[in-house]
Amino acid sequence: MVVTSGVDRAIQYYEAIKSYLAERKSLHRAIIAFSGEREYGGAKVSEASLNGFPSSQIAEKIREEPYRFLVCADKFQTGYDEPLLHAMYVDKILSGIKAVQTLSRLNRAYPQKYDVFILDFANDADAIREAFEPYYRTTILADETDPNKLHDLQADLDGFQVYAPEQVDDLVSRYLQGEPRDRLDPILDTCVEAYREELDESGQVDFKGKAKAFIRTYGFLSMVLPYANAEWEKRAIFLNLLVPKLPAPREEDMSRGILEAIDMDSYRVEKQLMMSIQLPDGDGEIEPVPVAGGGGKSDPELERLSNIVKAFNERFGNIPWEDADRVHRLITEDIPARVEADEKYRNARENSDRQNARIELDKAVSRVMNSMINDDTQLFRKFADDEGFKRWLTDAVFDLTYK
Repeated sequence: MVVTSGVDRAIQYYEAIKSYLAERKSLHRAIIAFSGEREYGGAKVSEASLNGFPSSQIAEKIREEPYRFLVCADKFQTGYDEPLLHAMYVDKILSGIKAVQTLSRLNRAYPQKYDVFILDFANDADAIREAFEPYYRTTILADETDPNKLHDLQADLDGFQVYAPEQVDDLVSRYLQGEPRDRLDPILDTCVEAYREELDESGQVDFKGKAKAFIRTYGFLSMVLPYANAEWEKRAIFLNLLVPKLPAPREEDMSRGILEAIDMDSYRVEKQLMMSIQLPDGDGEIEPVPVAGGGGKSDPELERLSNIVKAFNERFGNIPWEDADRVHRLITEDIPARVEADEKYRNARENSDRQNARIELDKAVSRVMNSMINDDTQLFRKFADDEGFKRWLTDAVFDLTYK
């Protein structure tokens, strides 16, 4: 990974690496990652136009030959979990938690990966040491993480009989051999069906919660324990692929059904009545400003939804959608709800600033859209191939979910 200070610098690095690889007659290639479009060489370029494939495929492509270099400008520096990363070249000032998050991208285990390498052109050792010190010396655990808890979690998860050990072994073997997703999904779909049919609502909540706890706990312990447990590693791989496919329990939502009840094609403004409002000829009264700390939550969601539907119809209403009503519902209800429930995005909303929350939002939207590739292929292709639509959708979801 090459961490750069901005988009222009990233493009320069990308072009230089590409030229050097060609000069050496190397079979390896580089991928560039940045947001939006940029003027370069007299033309507008984007990461998709430079890479030759949609932005949504970057995380997958970098694992494949001939790609070996990932040049980044404010992308893939946080929340990116790729065990193949071995070396990092830093040409950007890093400080505080951003330094810790960026440099920790290399901290993932992988077969025959015995060390890591960082070449930093922009920061000195004291600055990096200062960034890591709060997390190395003074940050302590409120309570210990007991590795034996993983045995309990694994036993509990196996006991739900959502999956069989043979399914875990089969999927992990296929996954590690690099088989395509369409060879993995049938195994996962069978487990999802068992989850739906065999477990009641409380059982589904219990299973999903324990699965996430296993993933989270193993992810932490795998970085600090000096040994490896093959069964835990297989469960972690399996559950990481399964959990995103598990449907959330149904919740009572008073706004559901509104769009279905409206005939969007015939919806129009209509004057119902004109009248004069007469005010009484007397002194008016208003309540004093309350001094208590309470307050009510304003309810602008319906207005925002109307604006989003209106903007969608104006910009993308002429597209011959296979199921326009379903697309409306996905954009205004399903996608925002799933993004809002994304754990990493939720943590960023609660514990970070707006800019970092937006970075995690973009990643969360991409994860949700990738999960829709089979059921809503037309919408997924529009998101993957049309940078304008992708930007509009992420802006709309951010407006609905960021509070």
